[in-house]
Amino acid sequence: MSNIVDARGRSCPEPVVMTGQAVAAYNGETIEVLVDSMVAVENIKRFAGSKGFEVEVKENDEEYSLLIKK
Repeated sequence: MSNIVDARGRSCPEPVVMTGQAVAAYNGETIEVLVDSMVAVENIKRFAGSKGFEVEVKENDEEYSLLIKK
């Protein structure tokens, strides 16, 4: 998986902006977004859903991995 967006340690709206750039360049491969805030998780899920993407969230301690695909 080469489409990884590491937005850990960044505050909103930056993780959403970074995800938006990855979505704009979507090439059919799953996009993995790494964040460390539940607020970022919810905002990214809402954004990606509005663009027609499915989002799967995996939690690991206090970090989250969002897998975004069509």
